[in-house]
Amino acid sequence: MPKPVYIFASGRLARRENTIVLETEERKRHLPVEQVSELYLFGEVDLNKRFLEFCAQNGVLLHFFNRYGYYVGSFYPREHLLSGFLTLRQAEHYLDPKKRLALARTFVLGALGNLRRLLYKEEVESPAGLQALETIESALVEAEGAEAIPTLMAAEGRAREAYYSAWEELLGEGWGLEERTRRPPKDPINALLSFANSLLYTAILAQIYQTHLDPRIGYLHETNHRRHSLNLDVAEVFKPVLADRLIFRLVRRGQVKRGHFLREGEGVFLSEAGRRLVVQEWENTLQATYRHPRLKRSVSYRTTLRLELYKLEKHLIGEEAYQPYRLR
Repeated sequence: MPKPVYIFASGRLARRENTIVLETEERKRHLPVEQVSELYLFGEVDLNKRFLEFCAQNGVLLHFFNRYGYYVGSFYPREHLLSGFLTLRQAEHYLDPKKRLALARTFVLGALGNLRRLLYKEEVESPAGLQALETIESALVEAEGAEAIPTLMAAEGRAREAYYSAWEELLGEGWGLEERTRRPPKDPINALLSFANSLLYTAILAQIYQTHLDPRIGYLHETNHRRHSLNLDVAEVFKPVLADRLIFRLVRRGQVKRGHFLREGEGVFLSEAGRRLVVQEWENTLQATYRHPRLKRSVSYRTTLRLELYKLEKHLIGEEAYQPYRLR
């Protein structure tokens, strides 16, 4: 089965017959194209149109990150599984205010529900933790009755702010999150969050490519000049499940250390060693399996992302109402 490949080295990417070749000063690395689903490019690489054509022909996605680990964008080959019928249904659900609001509400309720379940699993007892649970409960009620998408997003934003205030209790002194900052992140936890969320966004985008869905049509996040928005919608449900729990493990096990972060200007960023560490643990997370309650068999979390998109397809064609993934 094709798998993602993460490239941190700098060099040149080229095609050699049916193989992707990474040429660096030290060596040449050969990757049979049928074994590659995506390339995550963190190093400085050169490539040409011929190489992009080769990737497009074989359905290989390229995700680009800058030297700070910021996600820059993706080379998304021409959609090869798009269905005209499903695209029309996607657009219909976006253009119909009631249908769009219903889907947007479901994404927010799924996200808030998973935040609540994660805090219950963590058995929070501090004032901040209990306040976070109370705020999330209030946000769930508000989201249920919301009649506009900005109201939904505001409710989720308040809940996440309260949720993040409990992180110092969960992770220990020095690993708290007083304020969510993004561009640039102002502390190590913000840097970890931004990087983990970027990995989640691109993982979902890659799974959308394997379905009949169009990633440009989202519901909670505005479909406008942004290239992709559907992956951002689905990511809301999985941030507590995959990204946040990944950070909890890295900090609690002592895997991520202060030396894995660099301060440049007003921002704090993961070093290359830090990004390598997070990427390795991220792949371990997506490959981990559990027994699926409905399918009655073991599935990986990467497969779970695909299954989530299939549920969304069924909703759009009127076969079955979408129910977001619930943290086990």
